[in-house]
Amino acid sequence: MGIHIIKMPDIGEGIAEVELVAWHVQVGDTVREDQNLADVMTDKAAVEIPSPVAGKVLALGGKLGEMMAVGSELIRLEVEGEGNVSADEAATPAAATPATAPAATPPAPAAAPATPAAQPAATPAPAAKAPASAPRTGSPASAAPVAQAAPAARNFGEAPLASPAVRRRAWDLGIELQFVPGSGPHGRILHEDLDAYMQRASGQGGPASHAGSGYAMRTGVQQVPVIGLRRKIAEKMQESKRRIPHFTYVEEVDVTELEALRGKLNAQYGKERGKLTMIPFIARAMVVALRDFPQINARFDDDAGIVTRYDGVHLGIAAQTDGGLVVPVLRHAESRDLWGNAAEVARLAEAARAGKATRDELSGSTITLTSLGALGGIVSTPVINHPEVGIVGVNRLVEKPVVLGGQIVIRKTMNLSSSFDHRVVDGMDAARFIQAIRALLETPAQLFID
Repeated sequence: MGIHIIKMPDIGEGIAEVELVAWHVQVGDTVREDQNLADVMTDKAAVEIPSPVAGKVLALGGKLGEMMAVGSELIRLEVEGEGNVSADEAATPAAATPATAPAATPPAPAAAPATPAAQPAATPAPAAKAPASAPRTGSPASAAPVAQAAPAARNFGEAPLASPAVRRRAWDLGIELQFVPGSGPHGRILHEDLDAYMQRASGQGGPASHAGSGYAMRTGVQQVPVIGLRRKIAEKMQESKRRIPHFTYVEEVDVTELEALRGKLNAQYGKERGKLTMIPFIARAMVVALRDFPQINARFDDDAGIVTRYDGVHLGIAAQTDGGLVVPVLRHAESRDLWGNAAEVARLAEAARAGKATRDELSGSTITLTSLGALGGIVSTPVINHPEVGIVGVNRLVEKPVVLGGQIVIRKTMNLSSSFDHRVVDGMDAARFIQAIRALLETPAQLFID
């Protein structure tokens, strides 16, 4: 048997390090050739790392969320034959992490000073944090069970007595000490009183418990690491808000005629060409309006002080996935008809949701269209996709009474909530651009006039 070390491959494009976002194997697993071992993230694209050989996993080379350099040890396998490393290298794993010890196991709490008699050698120290009912000190007196006085009642308005440590713990747990009976001297509240109070509140015993009650105290805490796509989204949003002075403009659009046209097209061509949503129409309106506002179809390199304007409209379509928000790119939206754009948007959205969108499909947009669909609300403040200079947001479509020709009629309306980089796009130009989109959507025949 030999040892085969798989190193972090060179993803290309000058990438020096990647983020480890998922392990698909554990130590002791048997893997086959071409089986996916791990997922890594570069920019916004997830890349799968397959195994070039079959073998048994001996060690993992990184923790989830860790940035790993290209060429570093990713995983160590036991294989048939000699493997790809010498006996010396196999005996001294570089940065491998054995899976017998969980990567995120917290260190055991340090024990308080105590005499050998009070700390028997045969008693193992806990490897994880103690439960809430464990003694809070390491003194011999607290280690042995002692008789507790009945909790003392407290008069209304009487200040509770408690040590600073107990007060801090109660604060962390969200417990009001005023309501906790104390069993210590003069009614002092002890750690054991907090434990008993939590047990009663959670329905674990005592006449004061309310099992299944909607008012039961909940003290659980969950820590969620921000890694992978979620980390990339956070970094991107932070960069956009830090670097770009946003100017937001909101306009109401009457889409009654547009919805009537969309219904007729779907009824006539839906079976053979596919159903049209609102997105292809808005995309077409943006393409037509951008002819008069080239400064908005642009990317701003603020480090170099250069604005690059584009003739082609590479429209980012913000898509919500289980992992977070991604922005696949509808390239050359100006060159496709309604159904062509609709089909490409559907394909990109499906690839994004499945985590199969490529790096090229997730980069290079010149302006972004975002929509929350039925959850669109009335107004939103979309964040610009840096280094673009504009983003158009679509809010919820509603029916409401409006005054038209002196008559109150029911119309279908929605708001466009859009943001612009105020360093590059003047407020007046931003408003005129959205007004141009509004005019096109309210008179949809103009969408198809070249």
